[in-house]
Amino acid sequence: MAGEELTLLGLWASPFVIRVRIAFNLKGLTAYVYSEESIYHKSELLLKSNPVLKKVPVLLHDGKTICESQIILQYVDEAFPTAAGAPVLPSDPYDRAIARFWASYVDDKVRLLTHVSITMSVSNSFLNELTTSCLFGKSRK
Repeated sequence: MAGEELTLLGLWASPFVIRVRIAFNLKGLTAYVYSEESIYHKSELLLKSNPVLKKVPVLLHDGKTICESQIILQYVDEAFPTAAGAPVLPSDPYDRAIARFWASYVDDKVRLLTHVSITMSVSNSFLNELTTSCLFGKSRK
């Protein structure tokens, strides 16, 4: 990996960023820069690197941008085939397909749970405000 620069833009609590960091460890890719992003104040680098989705993880490899955790994993396996660690995906095409299926399945469930959690949080906040308004005739703000 001499002469190659790897930077991972992430958020510590993101399961998708954790997935990429685990893959880096499996591959033996320890010489990378990790840049923690804020969920509330996204950096110019993140917005420039991922202008479509504006979210982490984003991998910067020698000036090239790769977004989305599953795509990053596939890229790392192909870009660093001789890395010291193990491959991320199996070499057999069928086994790779099965691994991709389960990764996609987990992604869908995690996104659904995140969406439900955010929706419930917004709903609870709205209901609290509505209840306060109805009971006391005023907003808490």
